[in-house]
Amino acid sequence: MISTKKFSLMAIVLTAALALTGCNQQATKKSGGDDFGPKHKVVIQVSTRDPLTQKIALNNAANLLKHYGPDNVKIEIVAYGPGLSLLTKKSKNSLRVQSLAMSDIRFSACRNTMKKIMRKKGKMPKLTQGVKIVPAGVARIMELQEKGYAYVRP
Repeated sequence: MISTKKFSLMAIVLTAALALTGCNQQATKKSGGDDFGPKHKVVIQVSTRDPLTQKIALNNAANLLKHYGPDNVKIEIVAYGPGLSLLTKKSKNSLRVQSLAMSDIRFSACRNTMKKIMRKKGKMPKLTQGVKIVPAGVARIMELQEKGYAYVRP
């Protein structure tokens, strides 16, 4: 039979071991280097209509995906203001955006910008297939940075 002192000591050791395991899991979750998701996360801002800058943003995303592999990197391109043009069906890069979206690169279009276009032109811009709408592009970038995403602006 186990004495009360030994039982208490074993309970303390077990509690400490469980607490340390929990802390380790939390640290691993925050670092992203485990079963909870990719180790690398990046958000790429596109806020200009400049075709070269838009192309560089797409190249950055494709190169990161190629370098780290789809299981090791999470990429989101957020477009707002004049940069929203990248994510429309009229864009010269529309097919490339669609292809990259199928490769698990997320594209987010700013609803605020879309509403402004609606007010000016009387119709909403038509987005390329695979593009998601977020309430506000700048807010989306901030939220992703708060989740540990690296920020890139080509």
